[in-house]
Amino acid sequence: MTSITDDALWEELITSALLGTDRRTPPDTVTAATGKDAPAALLDAAAIHTVRRRAGLVPAPAAARPEPAPDDTRRHLPVPARRRLAQLLADRSAPSSGGRRGTAPDLTELLPQWLAAANEQGYRVPPPLLPALLDAARARTDLRPQALAFAGALGLWLARFNPEWKFALRGSSGGGALLPDVSDEEAVQRLWEEGLFAERVALLAAVRAHDADRARTLLAGTWPTERAEDRLMFLDSLRTGLTDADEPFLEQALTDRSRNVRATAAELLSALPHSALAGRMAARAVSCVGPDRSGDGSSASIAVEAPHECDADMQRDGVVPTPPTGRGERSWWLGQLVEAAPLTVWAERLGGRSAQEIVALPVADGWGEELHAAWCRAAVRQRDADWSRALLGPPGTPPQTGPGTSSLAERSKLLATLPDEERAAWVAQFIAAHGLSEAFQLLGVCEVPWSEPLGRAVVDALDIARDAGSYPWSFSGVMGLAERCLDPAEASRLELLTATPDEVEGASPGAGGYWSEAFQRLVSTLRLREAMRQELMPPA
Repeated sequence: MTSITDDALWEELITSALLGTDRRTPPDTVTAATGKDAPAALLDAAAIHTVRRRAGLVPAPAAARPEPAPDDTRRHLPVPARRRLAQLLADRSAPSSGGRRGTAPDLTELLPQWLAAANEQGYRVPPPLLPALLDAARARTDLRPQALAFAGALGLWLARFNPEWKFALRGSSGGGALLPDVSDEEAVQRLWEEGLFAERVALLAAVRAHDADRARTLLAGTWPTERAEDRLMFLDSLRTGLTDADEPFLEQALTDRSRNVRATAAELLSALPHSALAGRMAARAVSCVGPDRSGDGSSASIAVEAPHECDADMQRDGVVPTPPTGRGERSWWLGQLVEAAPLTVWAERLGGRSAQEIVALPVADGWGEELHAAWCRAAVRQRDADWSRALLGPPGTPPQTGPGTSSLAERSKLLATLPDEERAAWVAQFIAAHGLSEAFQLLGVCEVPWSEPLGRAVVDALDIARDAGSYPWSFSGVMGLAERCLDPAEASRLELLTATPDEVEGASPGAGGYWSEAFQRLVSTLRLREAMRQELMPPA
């Protein structure tokens, strides 16, 4: 072991090296012993003392061996699929497809789709590829749910040994957790009290699917001692299978010390149309919105009188008193009340009219936009397809003059409440009427692979844009979506579009070559997706 003097000398050497020998002269003992100038003497002394310090180290006691990794009973990947996964993971640092040139598929964007398909088939991750999979999930949060499900219990086990993979230990999906039989109450209780957060989230979901009362009992037992962010995640898991039986627990959560927990509890309660909170919100909302009786009665309209205050009871029920910058207080409070009120109250309040008839009514004093926006949020929260259809209006109507909202973000959320086939048909008609310039967000909520009518509408719109000599880079986002979402069966039909078109007058320079490359990349990507699907098919 080195002496105290040696330690002090080592610190002096480090200081001289960091500051430079011109600013901090090495100790006299160093220069006198070697007879060399200061820089050379410092390097010699550092080399000697480094060896001495390392030689004097006492070996640390051996750490306990980790428990063996849990068994994964899922089936092995077919060899071609294993090679494909290695290729996708090796290419994960490639640039995204937006604005790319060339005809090669973007393997990075195909990895999420590959993982989803592998999980559907019940495959397990090959252990040699697990570190690269966790690295990919660390870099891309969108990969994590599918990647952790594919990694399974082995992924959670391995993540304990690398701080860079700690996200897996708190993953919200819990897809890789190895869970006990939910009927084994002792094992369930032990994992609930001692498990990792990801395991506890997965356990709560599994127990809730089997016995919702038991899941609430588990949650209530540890609720006061959970961290605020964990309480929020556990509460959010109640969205699946939410019923009136959850109301007492959610009512108690309205008094939670965390504002986010209170807000989530209020949101969940308002999604239960028969809950006490929904009734309280309905009473407040109908006192603010009703038939306009100030006119001559020749035409129906809606009158609005926004709240004048946000009292303590409103705040307890989830109404946030302070509006965002640029919003008026009264309109902010009104929107929250209408959003949380059951949509069923408006038929009775407004003369027995249907949702479509109510949305078409004029709103007095310029409150229409605020009222319709709140109804949009209510339709999304309550998953009410009838109100969503009314607020969306016909797909051929220009968004700016539609009955409900011109916001594409709100329209995409409304579309998500409709059945898959109806949603795709609506977007296909929207594209046929308005083109692709406003369709990107709407396409993002459609089921993959796109239905045949939707896929044809997208390809036809791209073809029209190409023939018109449109600026090609403005469609790169939709082209990237098409690579991931078009049915691979469309590849043969797209071959005709891979040729370089003649330049039209006024077209962007080089546009024809770009369009040709883009369509070639689209065709090759669709064929690669079909090959991936075939590789993941279980052996006969």
